[in-house]
Amino acid sequence: MTAIDAAALQLSDAEHSRQLRRAVVASTIGSAIDGYDFLLYVLMAPLVFGKLFFPQSDPLVGTLQAFAIYAVGFVARPIGAAIFGHFGDRIGRKATLIVTLLLMGISTFLVALVPSYATIGIWGAVILTILRFIQGVGLGGEWGGATLIAMEWARSNAHRGFITSWPQWGGPAGLFLANLAVLAFSALSGDHFLTWGWRIPFFLSLLLVGVGLYIRLSIFETPVFARLADQNRIERAPALEVFRRYPKQIALTALCRMAEQAPFYVYAAFVFTYGIGVLHASRDFILTAVLAAAALSLVTTPIAGHLSDVIGRKRWYFIGSVATGIVAFVYFGMMNTALPAVMFIAIILSFVPHDMMWGSQAALISECFPARLRYSGASIGFHLSSIIAGGPSPLIATALFAAFRSGYVIALYILFCAVVSVVATAFLPDYTNRDISQEDAAPQAAPQPAGTS
Repeated sequence: MTAIDAAALQLSDAEHSRQLRRAVVASTIGSAIDGYDFLLYVLMAPLVFGKLFFPQSDPLVGTLQAFAIYAVGFVARPIGAAIFGHFGDRIGRKATLIVTLLLMGISTFLVALVPSYATIGIWGAVILTILRFIQGVGLGGEWGGATLIAMEWARSNAHRGFITSWPQWGGPAGLFLANLAVLAFSALSGDHFLTWGWRIPFFLSLLLVGVGLYIRLSIFETPVFARLADQNRIERAPALEVFRRYPKQIALTALCRMAEQAPFYVYAAFVFTYGIGVLHASRDFILTAVLAAAALSLVTTPIAGHLSDVIGRKRWYFIGSVATGIVAFVYFGMMNTALPAVMFIAIILSFVPHDMMWGSQAALISECFPARLRYSGASIGFHLSSIIAGGPSPLIATALFAAFRSGYVIALYILFCAVVSVVATAFLPDYTNRDISQEDAAPQAAPQPAGTS
């Protein structure tokens, strides 16, 4: 154990509080940067990449092909979760987080340098696919570390949902920044957006990484991991061990995310295909509406984390899942009016059920695993959903619309995702008030606290 690791066990109350604040800030800003990096592609796929890298395809087919590369990043996320989960449980949360930030930032910066189809043919799409895969690997390791670096510095069990909602806050913050960058450089470059304007937001990633590194280097390792290292209780192969001991928790945490992750990428990515290509709204109008929705999420996400502390993690997550299934039909009904004001409200409204789950999700998932396997277990469970939910959802939505030409069919798909989440959440334990600072027993053996639904 390093001197800094040991110092985490010997801090005064005031120093501990200061480190908690630093940990929350570091995890939040790092998550926002990684959210910006990953979600920038989500925005560019329907706006730019279909035209640049698949110009010979029908516009809808080109969008599908761009979304296919987009999905590669989601396939890579569980791989990154297993790799960095292993190191996060072996060498510590802080060191692993620094590596994931670098991996995300550099791969995103390199996207700005990828030549289009007109320059090197299909090889542009190949390079883009490789970089998207690297992005996914980096993000697969980022979420678990950002969550735990905040969660494991907290001394109070009563506010864990609120504390871990701040790393989650980085997600909508990243989406907000990505939308703002695309909107700004779209206006700046005008007709040249397709030739060079789209590249500038990717270039900016390198500057953001510098800020994130500076902040993350200033924090200590978490007391929970430092204690495990001090007691020589580090697992030799944590990623394998968590699959062996906690397969149920991994499967359920992946499935419970269906209602949160799949609809989000319909509302954040497919909305450009539907809003611009079908309803004939302008690119800047949709960007502005998504920007406003992301701004609202900056408020609703920490509120959701707090409410999960108050009424219980599972009960709150249930409410969010049910709301998702209902709001999907309201959303497409409002969008189909093609009235700008109604569409704007629909896009903002679509994010609210997502935020209800997103704000409480980090605590809900991380609490299911013991400290020595928590980075691996939480990361793998969280990111396995990328294969079944986030990755394919814009592809599924685009394919469903191409086949049926109806948004309500997509709403049925979202309802299906909501039902899966409700069922999976029903079988998850609720450890809203559980002390996770030193526990190391199997989660299923712990008593259910008050507030369990």
